[in-house]
Amino acid sequence: MSSQRRKFTREEPESRRADLIAATLDLMAEAGPAETTVRAIAEAAGLSQGMIRHHFSSKEDLVNAAYQAHMATQLEGSERDIAGATARARLARFVTASLTPPVVDPRALSLWAAFIHMVRRDPAMRATHEENYLAYRDRLEALIADAFAESGREAGTAELRRLAIACNAVIDGLWLEGGALPDAFAAGEIEAIGRASVAALLDLTLEEAE
Repeated sequence: MSSQRRKFTREEPESRRADLIAATLDLMAEAGPAETTVRAIAEAAGLSQGMIRHHFSSKEDLVNAAYQAHMATQLEGSERDIAGATARARLARFVTASLTPPVVDPRALSLWAAFIHMVRRDPAMRATHEENYLAYRDRLEALIADAFAESGREAGTAELRRLAIACNAVIDGLWLEGGALPDAFAAGEIEAIGRASVAALLDLTLEEAE
C-alpha cells in the first residue's frame, strides 16, 4: 500500500460536517438564502454534493444545523469573561458582551436576517429559534436572580421571567442597531446604554459592579 495514500481519521466526518456548516454560514451571510444552493455549499466547502447528503438528511437540515451553530456561538460570545466576579458584575459583563463584537457584528446581523424569515415557515427552524431564545433568556434570568439575591432582594418566578423578557428586548434592540449601523455610535456607547437600561429596568446599580 502506498505511503502517499491519504490516511483517514475518526475526526474527518465531523470535520467535513463542520466545513459544510461553515460554508453554509458564509453563503447565507454574503449571498443570502436564494444563493445558498446545494451546489454552492459543496463548492465553497471543497466537497462533493454527495457529502451533503451523507451528513445531512436534506439541505434544510444543513441550514438548520448552521443556524444552531451560529446561535450557539452568539450565546458563547455573551458568556465570555463573566466568571469569577460578583453577581452584579457578571450581569453587567453579560450585557456588555452581548453588545460588543463578535456578538454585535454586521455579519451576525446578515445571518439573522437570512435565517429569520425561515422561522415562520419551517417548524424545525422555529424549534431551533425557540430553543436558543429561551437559552439566552433563561441565562439572563438566572443572572438577574443572582444579582437580586446578592442585593438582598426577593423576586418570584413570574417577576424574574417578566424582567428577563424586558431586558432581553432592550439588548435585542441595541444589538440590531449596532449591527446595522456600527459607525453611528461612539466607542462603548451601545454597551453603556445597555447596562444603564438594564439597571433601570431592574432598579439595580450595575456600573459600580464592573
